[in-house]
This record gives sequence, C-alpha cells and structure tokens, in this order.
Amino acid sequence: MSRPESPVVPKSPVTSESVVASGFPATSKSSTSPKHPYASKPPAAATPPSTSEPPAAPESTHAPTPLSPVVSSGSSVWRRLPWVAPLYVVAIGVGAYAAARLPGARRAELLRAHSTNVENLRAGRWRTLVTSAAFIEEPLPLPYSAALLVALGTAEARWGPRRAAGVFAVGHIGASLLVYAGLRGRVRADPPDATARAIDVGVSYGLNATLGALALTVPHRGARTAATAGLLALGIRPVLRPERTFTDAGHLIAIALGVGIGAGRGALRGRPPERR
Repeated sequence: MSRPESPVVPKSPVTSESVVASGFPATSKSSTSPKHPYASKPPAAATPPSTSEPPAAPESTHAPTPLSPVVSSGSSVWRRLPWVAPLYVVAIGVGAYAAARLPGARRAELLRAHSTNVENLRAGRWRTLVTSAAFIEEPLPLPYSAALLVALGTAEARWGPRRAAGVFAVGHIGASLLVYAGLRGRVRADPPDATARAIDVGVSYGLNATLGALALTVPHRGARTAATAGLLALGIRPVLRPERTFTDAGHLIAIALGVGIGAGRGALRGRPPERR
C-alpha cells in the first residue's frame, strides 16, 4: 500500500530579519550584498589651505631673437649721422649773408667787436674767443662751404658731436691765444695800430685743427703719414712767405694742435688699425 505524497511546501527566502529572529549571526559578502543607499561614508581627511603661491611658470631657456642685421645697421647709421655740423655751417652762412647787407662801416664795427685781436683780448673781452667762431668776413664760396661741411661732418660721425666740437674749440681758442701771446708785445697799444685792431673772425682755426686730428684716423700707416705731412706742409708754406700775416701763423698752430690731439688721444679713443 503506497504512502500518500505530502504536498510540497515552498521554501521561504532567508532574510536578515529571519536570521536575527532565529538567533544566528548574519553574514554577508561584499560581492553579493548590495550597499545601502543611506550608508554613511568615512569622512575624508580635511586638506589644509595652501598658503604658498602657485608655482611660477618655468623660465624660457631660449635667448631673445636679436634684431636683424638690416634693422640694427640702419638704426646705427641714423644715430651716427651728423647734425651739429650742418646746422653750424648753415648758421654761419646765413649770418654772413645778413652781415653783408649792412652798411660797410656798421659791418666792420660788428666784425671788429667779435674779433680775437690784440685790442679786444688786452681789454679783457674774452668772450670774443667764442663769438669769433660765429662770424665770417664774407659769405663762403660753395666749394669752401662743402669742404667745411665734409670735414666737420666726418669728425662728428667719427667722434660724436661733443668730441668733434671739443677739437674745433681747442684749435680755434688755442690758436687765437697763442697768436695773441706772440703779438701782444709787438704791436702798439696806444693808440692801437692796424694789427691790434684787425678783424680776426672765422672758422679757419677750428677747421685746420679738425683736419689735423682727422689725418691721424687714416687707417693705412703710409697714407696717414702722408696726410699729416701734407697738412703741415700746407701750413708751413704761407708762414715762409715775406708777406705772411699773423693768421698764417694761426693756421699752422691750429694744424699742429689738431695733430697733437689726434696723436695724444689715440685719434680720440679710436686708434686706427695698423695696416700696411
């Protein structure tokens, strides 16, 4: 006789509540147990505020790109262009034309008042050592004006306006004083003779001194020697003539002063290269 089959009772799912109720500890696996949406997380460690400045950007190791040779050389050329010499040549030219329009007696009086003659220097009118370089007796011919501009402009381009003006001033003032020293005891003072009251203005002393100093800047030794000797010969020749004047001596003195400046200062701190 067969036993009757017992009905199959479905198993109830095991939950954590049922396990707790039964007294057995609940075990769970992190891989299978879902996390509770409201589970608390451990607090993150607080990061202290940074007091240091942000790190500086690394410096570039690349050198700045230099200007192109064309731009550099162009700006250098503009800086070296003479400007004082052209202004001076134009100014004395305009002044000469203005003085030429004055009546003869008034013009002679003006030029004599600014001359470095014995009468003025003996009377203590030392300002004429400067003002005499601002007047010329007659308007300069065009070739002489061009030569004056080239000489003074070359000196300014080589040495700068201050040094070029210094060479000009030493030649002009130095030659005037040395000529005055030579004439002071040889001319009649009371009443003054024609030499003591002579008109002695112009740019020739300063020009000759500038040429003498420029001769020392010629790069080739042979050409430099020839230029210096030629200038001195040109200055000596008028002095040897029977009809020489005190201005002829002044021109020679100015050339010698310029040569001395060029030699003593190494062509004004720019010694010419030794080329043969």
